[in-house]
Amino acid sequence: MKKIIALAFVVLLTGCAELQKVVNQLPTGGVLTQDQIGGGLRQALDNGIQNQVTKLTAKDGFYKNDLVKILLPKELQTVDNALRKIGLSSLADEGLRAINRTAEDAVKTATPIFVDAVKGITFNDAKNILLGEQNAATSYLQGKTNAALYGKFNPVIKNSFAKVGADQVWSNLINKYNSIPFVNKVNPDLTDYVTTEALKGVFTMIAVEEKGIREKVGLRNTDLLRRVFALQDGR
Repeated sequence: MKKIIALAFVVLLTGCAELQKVVNQLPTGGVLTQDQIGGGLRQALDNGIQNQVTKLTAKDGFYKNDLVKILLPKELQTVDNALRKIGLSSLADEGLRAINRTAEDAVKTATPIFVDAVKGITFNDAKNILLGEQNAATSYLQGKTNAALYGKFNPVIKNSFAKVGADQVWSNLINKYNSIPFVNKVNPDLTDYVTTEALKGVFTMIAVEEKGIREKVGLRNTDLLRRVFALQDGR
């Protein structure tokens, strides 16, 4: 009990540098072990994956979420605007829905990659995350998984363009646009663009969950989360 009181007193009266020293000492003299601190961060990331990323796999998970909705790249916004001006807004909307559907389909492949990355969190990783910015855990996960996710997402999105009919939609859309007199003809490959935007959306939603856990005690839904993130509250 005396150790707990002493630790709380130190956390309240010291800055970030001093807190680093306190956390360094936790495995031998503190109230949390290395495994517990790492476990708390894993739980936070698991919550982000379970509570937020899974939402993106549902129908309209991207399309009706303004935080992650995939819009057209700049070079195709003229296509969208031109079609709307000539009364083809429904076709333009269908094109947007189609590219967002491909992202929803691709995100279903992300979970196993995330699980492996979360398992690999070390105590040093956990300290840096705990003492870092509001998106430190998300940034860690992004650094560990981005390349692997791109490799998984890209072929899935390419296949999804055919699976959800996006290839036909965009072929029709582009043909309609190209038939407008005096426009510059376009023939875009959207696979890379949608892959990149889908990845941004995934990490945006994980960051939403992390920020909530850091700021709202009520979102720390396990005893371990409450104990681990109590350390950062005192900075």
